[in-house]
Amino acid sequence: MPLGALRPSPLVEQAAEQLRAHITEGHWPVGTKLPGETTLAKTLNVGRSTVREALRALAGAGLVQPRQGAGVFVIATEAKENWPTRLRRAAVSDIYEVRMLIEVQAAQLAAERRTEADIAALDAALEGRRAASSGGDAAFVDADIALHTAVVAAAHNPVLTDLFGEFTPALREGLIDLLDLLGLRTEDPGPGDESHAELVDAVRRGDAAAAARASREELAMTLALLRRA
Repeated sequence: MPLGALRPSPLVEQAAEQLRAHITEGHWPVGTKLPGETTLAKTLNVGRSTVREALRALAGAGLVQPRQGAGVFVIATEAKENWPTRLRRAAVSDIYEVRMLIEVQAAQLAAERRTEADIAALDAALEGRRAASSGGDAAFVDADIALHTAVVAAAHNPVLTDLFGEFTPALREGLIDLLDLLGLRTEDPGPGDESHAELVDAVRRGDAAAAARASREELAMTLALLRRA
């Protein structure tokens, strides 16, 4: 596919797509040095800043690599999977293991950093989880995740918050499937209420060790169920 002038629409996306196609179709094999920004800009009929952003997107996809003073080189002909795609394909037990690493630390930090507003949010989330026990599995899982989200938020670390948010969609699907598969709410419509209450209480009291322990034990029980499912 020859390179050509672009249509007036999101130019960076169009430039990145044309350059990506040129790489994936083998016109620029691995090891090839790409034409310079000025040449690419003239060929695509865009500004150099557009080309620069398009090349940055391709670098993020693992297709090219800039080398200081040498230019931009092709390092792969297939883009690496992005993080959301990898999470969708991952086993929920693998995701849960990483979730434990995040949440146990978050619980400890939450106990050390929680504010009055955080405590109010945790209390509300715990009551919401209890109220959701009378609803369906999806509503209960949403309420459960909301409580854990409130704990992570109380840690006041935006990186932890963002990481947990990335895991949430895959966790939600896996937990709904788990409840259905094992019938965990057949006898107790609100499983884990005591352990979640202990977690909230430990954060409220500012007991970091107890909060981390409560989080670890509660998540470990669910992980054990996932491994047996």
